[in-house]
Amino acid sequence: MTKVLIVEARFYDDVHDMMLSGAKEIFDKNNVEYEVITIKGALEIPAVIKMAEKSKSHNYDGYLCLGCVIRGETTHYDYVCQESCRGIMDLSLQYDIAIANGVITTENKEQAVARANPEQKNKGGFCAKVVLDMIKIKNKFIG
Repeated sequence: MTKVLIVEARFYDDVHDMMLSGAKEIFDKNNVEYEVITIKGALEIPAVIKMAEKSKSHNYDGYLCLGCVIRGETTHYDYVCQESCRGIMDLSLQYDIAIANGVITTENKEQAVARANPEQKNKGGFCAKVVLDMIKIKNKFIG
């Protein structure tokens, strides 16, 4: 059975509830086992995945990163968006892991809700499909 670790950077509960719901629905439909680790910030997502990859009990076929970063009044938004994305991509390449980046970055809360809502853009569900595709591709090329 396929097993995925969902690393969720939870800050906006309503947005994250929708994203997680969309992801879980796809995993349940595809008989995928999943575990959810919740942390406070998007910058910490890569560290959690690296810890899981390096753990002796590592048994995940892939990783789904979920988070939401909404622009504020300072440049902090830019750093969080760029560095969390870079960290996730670096892990993907360094460890040859199946990973999907579902950290949405928006200008405002309305955009975040539209992207997260399973009845609208359903980024959680979309990224769950992406990680399942990446697991298949990894299995084809690496085994």
